[in-house]
Amino acid sequence: MQPGTFSYHLNVPVKVGSSAKVNIPADVVIMRKNAPKGSLPMFIECKSAGDFTNTNKRRKEEAVKMAQLTDTYGKGVEFVLFLCGYFDSGYLGYEAAEGIDWVWEHRIEDLEKAGV
Repeated sequence: MQPGTFSYHLNVPVKVGSSAKVNIPADVVIMRKNAPKGSLPMFIECKSAGDFTNTNKRRKEEAVKMAQLTDTYGKGVEFVLFLCGYFDSGYLGYEAAEGIDWVWEHRIEDLEKAGV
């Protein structure tokens, strides 16, 4: 991707097991404006929750996606959650322990701090 570009609903190839590859969907992929050539883009997963009940059921999905991206592209992968709605400290703590950061919908300007 060229610096300063983005894409929605991009299929990203990842390794599964020792040799198989599959495509996983990325909700938003952004290449920073000042990204050096050959850099990886930032992957953003959009999550919405109307209550606290379903978030804990889904938290492992993000951890699996992060692991697949890291196994394929290395530890430099940036995978960020864009959260809308109700996410409790248990959910956030689990994601943080997996190395996943987040941005709240009401603080979208936090993406600017990440150079996006």
